[in-house]
Amino acid sequence: MKKLCAAVNAADKRSHINREIYGNFSEHLGRCIYNGIYVGENSSIPNTNGVRKDIIEAFKEIRLPVLRWPGGCFADEYHWRDGIGDKEKRPKMVNTHWGGVTEDNSFGTHEFFDMCEEIGCEPYLSANVGSGTVEEMADWIEYITFDGVSPLADERRRNGREKPWKLKYLGIGNENWGCGGNMRPEYYADLYRRYQTYCRNFSGNELYKIASGPNVDDYNWTEKIMGIIGDWHAKAISLHYYTIPSGDFAHKGSAVDFTDEVYYQTISQASRIEKLIDKHSAIMKRYSDNMKLVVDEWGCWFDVEEGTNPGFLYQQNTMRDAMVAAVSLNIFNSRSDVVSMANIAQAVNVLQAVILTEGEKLVKTPTYHIFNMYKTHQDSELVYSFTENFETNGMSAVSQSVSLGKEGMTMTFANISLDEAAHIDCSILGFKAKKAQARILTGEVHTFNDFADGNRIAPSEHTVDITDSGISFDLPACSVVSILLS
Repeated sequence: MKKLCAAVNAADKRSHINREIYGNFSEHLGRCIYNGIYVGENSSIPNTNGVRKDIIEAFKEIRLPVLRWPGGCFADEYHWRDGIGDKEKRPKMVNTHWGGVTEDNSFGTHEFFDMCEEIGCEPYLSANVGSGTVEEMADWIEYITFDGVSPLADERRRNGREKPWKLKYLGIGNENWGCGGNMRPEYYADLYRRYQTYCRNFSGNELYKIASGPNVDDYNWTEKIMGIIGDWHAKAISLHYYTIPSGDFAHKGSAVDFTDEVYYQTISQASRIEKLIDKHSAIMKRYSDNMKLVVDEWGCWFDVEEGTNPGFLYQQNTMRDAMVAAVSLNIFNSRSDVVSMANIAQAVNVLQAVILTEGEKLVKTPTYHIFNMYKTHQDSELVYSFTENFETNGMSAVSQSVSLGKEGMTMTFANISLDEAAHIDCSILGFKAKKAQARILTGEVHTFNDFADGNRIAPSEHTVDITDSGISFDLPACSVVSILLS
């Protein structure tokens, strides 16, 4: 067992960890919305206005702060008027991006906003630039947020919602370099300036406008967007990055059948987000001291499960995914001066989902448990932390982040090594712990939860000793430990 020293200085506060860093993403893709989140009011599955009650409770448990909708690529072919009013009269459409299935629009604006209210999370809309009009986007904002007398506000009232909803986060377009229109950055930036002009702040509602940012390492896109848009017109730009072991979308590999070498490749690819954030933010800072990055699509992307629709992107979720989530969230915490939000892709039944469903059954994935273990980082202050490290497969084995909040000090540690454990002695300055609560998530790296056994991978209590100078604890191989000191 490796013996490592660590240090924390609670007086050295670095940045605020926005709760929205722990956000999720839901798209009209596969079984994320239909037969996932939404089963309809007439379903035998217990529901609130068609949304599964067990999913609402699961989201509440992890304190889901923000949920992005309706896409993704789907957003730039979505026309919001199709999803309001009498469900029997809502027009159907073909979801050309994801499987060519028929979309009946039974889950629309009212269903989404009411669900967010029930959960207690902020709605984050991705609005249509690719195939939509300025008028369409402007009308949607007024329909949602205006409390006065207007044809749109009156229409909302006729559809059953008297008071307007609050909408903070507005993404103006999605992946406009690709599925959102295959645009050049200069063209999109000019479109963005035009569209955002007509997205007004009504009735005390204040929009946090987010521009469609770069794909992975397209630094030219960031440069051009920042030069044309600047922080007069946007609060943030988005960044999309998916973890694929090979780095090649054509050879993604299995979600459950992989070698140790592929596991380490996966962690290495996931860790790449740190350099991407640093390089994009360095460009942004040349133009603005205020603009933020929103990593509103991130997570593992593997081959679909055998026998499932390839357009539905359904994959299993193993302890490997949990390690990716832990390392990624530690990075987002450590870069919280730049990253104002992050949204894992996706919430239910798609890609690195936090929840899987099958009929009445619901499974919380290993990734879900990481979000639950990390939730006390939300709205806390990142403080200085350092851990002596050791190398595994060419990478530093231990990842950590530490924050100070209303509930105390939250410390999260991940050991990516598959065969070497560590014992950590951590000295703490500026905070005297009287009580330590700790949980651990660990297991054989290929293990996953399924509908036969949803508890193969689940957190358990972990031992932490309070010492004269701080704390000490064991960090097993392939494990994540969260500690709450009070």
